Amino acid sequence: MIEIPTFAPLDDAQKNHLSGLLSTVSAEQVAWISGFLAGAQNGALGSAATLTAAATAPRKITILYGTESGNCEELADQLAKTAKKKGFKPSLLNMSDAKVADLKKAEVLLTVVSTWGDGEPPEAAEAFYAELMASTESLAGVDFAVCALGDTSYELFCETGKQVDAQLEKLGAKRIVDRADCDVDYEETFNKWADSVWAKLGESAASTAAVVGGGGASAASSVVFDKKNPFPAEILDNQLLSGDNSAKETIHLEFSLEGSGMSYEPGDVLCVVPHNAKDVVDALLAASGLSASDEVEIKGAGKKSLVDALTLDLDITSLSRKIMTAWQVISGSADLEKLLGADVKAEFKEWIDGRQIIDMIQSFPAKDLTASQLVSIFRKLPPRLYSIASSPKAHPDEVHLTVAAVRYDTHDKSRKGVASTFLADDAPKGSKVSVYIHPNKNFRLPADGNTPLIMVGPGTGIAPFRAFVEERAETEAKGESWLFFGDQCYNEDFLYQLEWQEHLKNGDLTRLDVAFSRDQPEKCYVQHKLLENAAEIWQWLEKGAHFYVCGDASRMAKDVNDALIEVISSQGGKSTEEAAEYLAALKKDKRYQRDVY
Repeated sequence: MIEIPTFAPLDDAQKNHLSGLLSTVSAEQVAWISGFLAGAQNGALGSAATLTAAATAPRKITILYGTESGNCEELADQLAKTAKKKGFKPSLLNMSDAKVADLKKAEVLLTVVSTWGDGEPPEAAEAFYAELMASTESLAGVDFAVCALGDTSYELFCETGKQVDAQLEKLGAKRIVDRADCDVDYEETFNKWADSVWAKLGESAASTAAVVGGGGASAASSVVFDKKNPFPAEILDNQLLSGDNSAKETIHLEFSLEGSGMSYEPGDVLCVVPHNAKDVVDALLAASGLSASDEVEIKGAGKKSLVDALTLDLDITSLSRKIMTAWQVISGSADLEKLLGADVKAEFKEWIDGRQIIDMIQSFPAKDLTASQLVSIFRKLPPRLYSIASSPKAHPDEVHLTVAAVRYDTHDKSRKGVASTFLADDAPKGSKVSVYIHPNKNFRLPADGNTPLIMVGPGTGIAPFRAFVEERAETEAKGESWLFFGDQCYNEDFLYQLEWQEHLKNGDLTRLDVAFSRDQPEKCYVQHKLLENAAEIWQWLEKGAHFYVCGDASRMAKDVNDALIEVISSQGGKSTEEAAEYLAALKKDKRYQRDVY
């Protein structure tokens, strides 16, 4: 029996009746009774229709998301669909369009937000994040839960989600379940978090049994190729773009999508499911002292040989504090325990820089290591995302990529990028590679083909702009387009040079400015070309041009952003602060879009 408080304004008989009733009802029935009584209080028992409406009114849920690559938006959509099935009234709110004042209206606030770069919020969420962190608004009365997405290979793992979670509580909102921190393989953690949220919220008062239409079972649907079921795409072409004397190794790949049913738009991303290279796997096996034929159990993949698991299923290179902590338990290394100590963060950061998992195993060996122990420290091998370099209208049933093969040396070892060298070395013409499409709604051509475009894409950042220009050529768009491209050497690294010349000749590309950093004593980059053309860029912006940037986030994108602020300031007669506000307005209007990594 549920005990009714002694101070309740009820006599003993009423308390007994209420206690007995509450001990027998479900969460759904409690929600209905709550709504009924609320309606009764407001309408002094009013009409039956009024009470029914009040009791069955769905509880509102605001689903707030901040996304960089689209994963958080996808998860937010899942939450909304589940909420609707459970009888709630969900509304989706993108942080790019949100204000803190919007949160005050929420009854329940479910937040899904990612972290990228050095603990930074998604680019489209920057303004909202800054407002929230500085806010003193009261969010008392708001129930909330946060799911954070991140990557454990970065030091500030899920930092944005952690900060948002703490700030919501600071502003008076009530946390209903603990925050979930998801790694790149986020589905299981997200699902557990979502289950705990729904368990806490129960069913809405409006929840009803699903109504199934007549007609029996529907016909079997076609196979859907997506993240859970990638498409084995045939490689139609794999050719070296950079010259023989280039310091880089940039390749152009063409995949067949015939029979996949997959479609994409310019600006979207192709996700590649790579394999670990044989020499990397062999080196790890040698370091661990384990046999390739040892059998292991891999979650979601069943039993298989250790060599197959290391090749196909596991991330065997990316080193993080989480992995080193797990290895310390296995190895029992006192030296590793000391390195992981809270008082030696600087030493830890210095040690881990440039090292991989094999370095850890060699530096802190484990005695009597088993294959199961080894695989337990690894996370799932994540797919790699590449900006698509083709228009589906120009290349039906195909998708193209521009990929720089990553090879370098650190700590006396040769290293290589997992996916880039997989594509360069192990994906010849005629082979098949597992892929799926990932939409990027934050990087889109304007709907109006008359809109001018300014595109800045050095190196492999040129990829989406090849797609943009091809798309506009196919649709005969009339808007002007201006491309800024940069790389090291004109004769070795002018990617797609003949194509750009043909587009200029045909009028599909209005203007092309290039910067080759090593062709003269003083280095020249794309941001310098922007400043050289400041007056014209300002004119284009003032007549409505959309400005796009693709490429390296750590240096190039920041330098281009600074150059753009200088252009706006000098040509528009604005202070630095006013220029930044102008740029923020462009971003909010989706006239300044970046695809950076």
